[in-house]
Amino acid sequence: MTDRLRIALAQLNPKVGDLPGNLALARTALADAVAAEADILMFSELFLTGYFPDDLLFKPQFVRDAMQAARDLAADTAGTDVVVVLPTIWWDKNGLYNAAIVAEKGEIIATRFKRELPNNDVFYEKRYFTAGPLPDPVTIKGVPVGIPICEDVWHASVCEHLAMRGAEIMLCPNGSPYWTNKQHIRKELVRARVAEDDVPMLYLNQVGGQDEIVFDGASFAIEPGNKLVLQGKSFATDFIVSDWVRSDDGWTCANGEVTELTTTDEAPWLACVLGLRDYVHKNGFKQVVLGLSGGIDSAVVAAMAVDAFGPENVHCIMLPYRYTSEASLKDAKDCALNLGVRYDIVSIGSPVDEALEQLAPIFGDRPADLAEENIQSRMRGVVLMAVSNKLGSMLLTTGNKSEMGVGYATIYGDMNGGYNPLKDMFKMEVYRLADWRNSHVPGDCLGPAGEVIPQAIIEKAPSAELRPDQTDQDSLPPYPVLDAILKGIVEDELSLAEIVAQGHDVALVQRIERLVNIAEYKRRQSAPGPKLTPKAFGMGRKYPITNGYKDRSI
Repeated sequence: MTDRLRIALAQLNPKVGDLPGNLALARTALADAVAAEADILMFSELFLTGYFPDDLLFKPQFVRDAMQAARDLAADTAGTDVVVVLPTIWWDKNGLYNAAIVAEKGEIIATRFKRELPNNDVFYEKRYFTAGPLPDPVTIKGVPVGIPICEDVWHASVCEHLAMRGAEIMLCPNGSPYWTNKQHIRKELVRARVAEDDVPMLYLNQVGGQDEIVFDGASFAIEPGNKLVLQGKSFATDFIVSDWVRSDDGWTCANGEVTELTTTDEAPWLACVLGLRDYVHKNGFKQVVLGLSGGIDSAVVAAMAVDAFGPENVHCIMLPYRYTSEASLKDAKDCALNLGVRYDIVSIGSPVDEALEQLAPIFGDRPADLAEENIQSRMRGVVLMAVSNKLGSMLLTTGNKSEMGVGYATIYGDMNGGYNPLKDMFKMEVYRLADWRNSHVPGDCLGPAGEVIPQAIIEKAPSAELRPDQTDQDSLPPYPVLDAILKGIVEDELSLAEIVAQGHDVALVQRIERLVNIAEYKRRQSAPGPKLTPKAFGMGRKYPITNGYKDRSI
């Protein structure tokens, strides 16, 4: 039995389904652990398959291939002194498990199965996995080590059982998604487990974007006595090595580095940039294109894209019509110049006018309304998709959560695109982040410093510019009011009476609720985007399209 352990945490960015690629990442980490003279190397939850594989888990060949990849990595431990804790899937006669294998000297010496399977928010593990028994510790280098897997630490019984069975250190692999304040929530949870069981815990989290989920890393360790002894990078890969020493009082960390967490101001921007970068790159694209209207949303998306890919890989296009103001033309150009991107102007005047002329016999003498307005938006969508197809760039769409909440967007028009960085961000948050980005260059972002979003864009009244002198407030309440009502309906699940009690007009609250309900069909067809809150449209909030429920509380 040893009194010293060097533990390496591989905070990496796997890709779901990419077994060869994830195995290659693991092998590199193993080589790094050997070079660091580590005793233990741990990976994040379901590392080899990526988290979360969804219905790939119903494919028997995928399960067989994943298990073979795990055996291959276990074999690689031969000739090393490193014990690998590798979370992956594992099948036996009783079912499929969310598991962790422990490999030493080329052999799998233990398997442990996740006990508590989440069945809420974004992960429905009971659809795929069999729950394991309460796990016993695994003896590693003579030390009894507990391996609670992610959700297991949210339930006191698992860690309590491990401690009672003699676990002296807890190694917890995770696939825990980001949302606002999640880093602090995790830490308080682990502090509670450590205080209850008097055993230190190393909490390893995945990093990277996977479809609509963003994993923020920020791995850490807590000792008894409420001591934060190490902390990894936020929104970035990291290889975290720490030394642990046993005394009469248990195991303590001798040299853990604590990296500063991202601030709550910076975190949403980094989450959007990381989610965007990984979605584009993991799906085989290198460049992006978007419509730059001179408005706040497209300007912020353009800035995020430049931060993700660099200006040379971002193409912005202004698509003016007769209602496009001179101010918007200037603001879009200034934004493009500030960001250093390619900027083109493609007028939609002739194709829109031709469409209206051809439709005149069908439209007859009916007054102009949304039909004519939406032709403009859809023509912009046609042009942008054409550029995407021809040049091989992914089209980004730019609608925010406030607009998508009430359906203030044109399906098959400005909703066109492969990814939407602002999908889970209310309008006022977009404004706040624009101001913030103009004075900060966050993380590993590739964009320039200084005012990247012209102040004129931030200050002017938002408008779709689909008719003369139009502003968003012609159709919607002021965004601070709209955002507050939507937060009550969507994120807090309040009754209409409770929202009215906050000081909002009865008729307005009823109108907004109706708009939220009837726009569900649009949201169901919208592009994915990073999940920033527990109630993101799509991944976090699943409402029926055909819905006859009426809130009659007012």
